[in-house]
Amino acid sequence: MKELIEYMARSLVDDPTQVYVTQVRGGATVTFHLQVAKEDMGRVIGRQGRVANAMRTLLRVAAARDGKRAELDIVEPE
Repeated sequence: MKELIEYMARSLVDDPTQVYVTQVRGGATVTFHLQVAKEDMGRVIGRQGRVANAMRTLLRVAAARDGKRAELDIVEPE
């Protein structure tokens, strides 16, 4: 699932070297934190969050196939 998020994000951004995905386990749910360059935040989120919601939907489907639950958080670059 981490590879799926990285693939989607890298195909959207201008600087794919700045894409970082971390995984946090919390009970039955796995949360992924996606961090991209500040200039690419708009591309990953999309208009009215449509791109981000599509990524979350694909992640949920992939997790459901494995019998798991997953969430995607897009975090600010440090």
